Amino acid sequence: MTSSFSSSLLSSSSGDSTDRNDTTLTLIPGLPNDLSSLILSFIPYSHHARLRPTCKSWRTFFSNPKTLLSLRRTHLAFSHLLCIFPEDPSLTPPYLFDPHHLAWCPLPPMPCNPHAYGLSNFIAVSIGHHLYVLGGSLFDTRSYPIDRPSPSSSIFRLDLSTSTWDCLSPMLSPRGSFACVALPNSGQILVAGGGSRHPMFGAAGSRMSSAERYDVEKDEWVALDGLPRFRAGCVGFLVGKGVDREFWVMGGYGESRTVSGVFPVDEYYKDGAVLELKNGGKWREIGDMWEEGERRRLGKVVAVDGDDGEMPGIFMLDRNDIFRYDISSNRWQKESSVPKKAPTDTCFGFAAIDGELHVMSAINYIDSVDIRRPRQQKKLPSLFIQIYHPKKGTWRSMTTKPPFKCRLDFKTAVLCSIRL
Repeated sequence: MTSSFSSSLLSSSSGDSTDRNDTTLTLIPGLPNDLSSLILSFIPYSHHARLRPTCKSWRTFFSNPKTLLSLRRTHLAFSHLLCIFPEDPSLTPPYLFDPHHLAWCPLPPMPCNPHAYGLSNFIAVSIGHHLYVLGGSLFDTRSYPIDRPSPSSSIFRLDLSTSTWDCLSPMLSPRGSFACVALPNSGQILVAGGGSRHPMFGAAGSRMSSAERYDVEKDEWVALDGLPRFRAGCVGFLVGKGVDREFWVMGGYGESRTVSGVFPVDEYYKDGAVLELKNGGKWREIGDMWEEGERRRLGKVVAVDGDDGEMPGIFMLDRNDIFRYDISSNRWQKESSVPKKAPTDTCFGFAAIDGELHVMSAINYIDSVDIRRPRQQKKLPSLFIQIYHPKKGTWRSMTTKPPFKCRLDFKTAVLCSIRL
């Protein structure tokens, strides 16, 4: 594998005879390229962009995705990263965050549609070294009335090895705020439910029950049996291995009622539905997951992959508490509480990275003695991350300075973990 890189390195300079004896053609002076490429492959992905301009050989090496990713897979030198979309990715570029090295890596913005703006409630998933951005809710200048949000069926894919975006075949039904999972090692994506709701209109928008499957190799969508009922704002995750996998869809809202006959209020679901991926893919319903009055709606849900064939751990962040879902009893059981509570007017970000639960919040380090200094108050807040290890039952924390030019709002930001 490394010998192929050496040949590509030499061929890249064959057009310039003056560079053949240049020391920059070697990766690390004094070491063979095979050993040097192995050493460089262990550098975390978040630092690659800054190392490319070092010299011609490093630019060639870090721009060779097949060799680099193969070396990392062979020697298990993966970087577990978090991709954060603070706003509409066509206007505000997303970033990769490496929690192990507290490093940030900017990504290119998504291609812009001159007729659409304000994309939100989209879903981001990862397959290999690709990030997929699916659907969402947006405003379209060609629609009427112009201030009414519309669901999107667009699919974009970011190749992290080349930092380029591709527009793929759209979904059969446009949707936002839907359940979505990527099937590992199969090149497929499943979506179910959704609607057209936009954060600017908290109680409007459509609902739907349709489900689809996307084939990455064929770049095509296939319709599946729809959910038993309309369900938007739901979450999805996988349970099981191989042919026994099941697509679980939980929570969300469907019907609505009005208060005093004027103000619309959502009726949030306490149950879920499960799609068996074998035997024709049929849905079955599961009962209520909590008792009346226990909570109003489902919180933020993430899945932690199990080891050696174990069932994945399903966790929910509900305000300041973390709950674990018990499949056998169909109940959420309290696992732990967040050490540093969030203010009532803020929202936590919640993600699973490398088997740990990351609870994120924006904090401001302005002390009362510094209020007199106006320059201090212009500083953007830091990102405070509290990390819970489910198997050890322990907490730790870290603080980092995000590079965003705007305040990070976890009520609307989209998070996606990826392993490179």
